Amino acid sequence: MDKGKQLDGGDSPICRIRITLTSCNVSNLEKVCADLKRSATEKNLDVYGPVRLPTKVLRLTTRKSPCGEGTNTWDRFEMRIHKRLIDLKSPSEIVKQITSISIEPGVDVEVFFKD
Repeated sequence: MDKGKQLDGGDSPICRIRITLTSCNVSNLEKVCADLKRSATEKNLDVYGPVRLPTKVLRLTTRKSPCGEGTNTWDRFEMRIHKRLIDLKSPSEIVKQITSISIEPGVDVEVFFKD
């Protein structure tokens, strides 16, 4: 689609929209991505993604013993943060309809508009 092309007879121009999804739970994240992509393709929009970005691993190592006595034993905790990108080309009014889906708990959504 061209940059200035109109969609569905609307009077607003086409803009590029980037939706960033982050979560610690992969299954919830993939479900939201699939719902977003399905709702965008139902409206005949150009959809690119979901693009899987590298997983960020946050690690924390602590001593098991609270007093410091005894053998040196350690607890290792980690949290994995998964991230997905979805790019759309659509008018800004349609984005409100697309993102009105039910979003799973623990999934953060950020929407950026590019001209």
